[in-house]
Amino acid sequence: MSFKRIVFWAHLVVGVAFGLVILLMSATGVVLTYERQIISYVESRAVVKPADAQLLSVDELATAVLANGGQPGNSLVLPRQDGAPATLSVSRRENHLLNPYTGERIDNAAEGTKSFFGTVTALHRWFALTGENRSLGRAVTGAANLGFLFILVSGIYLWWPKKWTWRIVKLNLLFRRNLPTAKARDYNWHHVFGIWSLVPLFAVVVSGVVISYPWASNMVAAVFGPVSPAATGQAASEDRQGQNRAQGEAVSLQAIAETLKQAEPDWQTLSVKLPNGQAARVVMTVDTGNGTQLFRQTTYTVSRVSGEVLGVGGAEDQPAGRRARVFLRFLHTGEVYGFIGQTLAGLASLASVFLFYTGFALAYRRLIQPLFRRRAQQA
Repeated sequence: MSFKRIVFWAHLVVGVAFGLVILLMSATGVVLTYERQIISYVESRAVVKPADAQLLSVDELATAVLANGGQPGNSLVLPRQDGAPATLSVSRRENHLLNPYTGERIDNAAEGTKSFFGTVTALHRWFALTGENRSLGRAVTGAANLGFLFILVSGIYLWWPKKWTWRIVKLNLLFRRNLPTAKARDYNWHHVFGIWSLVPLFAVVVSGVVISYPWASNMVAAVFGPVSPAATGQAASEDRQGQNRAQGEAVSLQAIAETLKQAEPDWQTLSVKLPNGQAARVVMTVDTGNGTQLFRQTTYTVSRVSGEVLGVGGAEDQPAGRRARVFLRFLHTGEVYGFIGQTLAGLASLASVFLFYTGFALAYRRLIQPLFRRRAQQA
């Protein structure tokens, strides 16, 4: 048996073994494509504007937050869109929406939408299993992701033409009409969907392997270095007790925010690290992206005495290992490349649904149909 034939049978067996799991992950991946935008839209509709109310300034919003349980060091995230809810970020997993007109928390905003996407995400990651069974679900989806990587690599090897001519490439690059059989149609579709979705699918699957397996994550750390807390201008901004106290009236947070908005006209969100009342410095992060792109985030340390920018930190100041991990995490969803990246990741997931259908149809004709024919002949 030739090496190429061995690869073909391995490709077929792995596809059949993990096909249903890959189908589930692909279908849920399609549903999750625009999760961020959908939730944001639903949350924006939860804001109730009191009669004749005006948007609170950054200082007023910060004061309201601190009076209602917020702590210095928490982050107040302000959106570009007027009237959209602000966010109090306590930790990576704890965030609260705020009414920009009153500073009050908006409880249960988009609860149904978040619950729906939470269920889909659980299906995508571990079949929505609970308790100890969740680890089993993770193991199966991780193995399927690794199997999918083999399918992609072996698929391009099997497709690779011996001689590169446009006529030969076109046969598998474009949909063909008037094919004589359903088998020929499925064969054509399998190649077309596979070739056009190869690059985004490869990115989605490789990043998924890194997310699924510690050994893959360790490989990233070995190449780029360990993941450690970001070392940006933010670190230099920590107020030291008894030192660097503001003298006289401090520059307002609103004035500082307006200055940074003018410096970053493409800003999308502005994050303010809530300062201690006597802090001489304040840290603000301007994000010109969608919140997942480190290279579009800039952290400013600003004096509250003079309004002068004391330090600027960007993605290049963070450990390479952390940058790589964040990049791979959001490469999986395509968000690292913005809306276009999300769309390509969603289309790639949709293409893999068709790859499942055509692949199983071809496997059925090769493996199952001959058995039925033999039985029919023996009867």
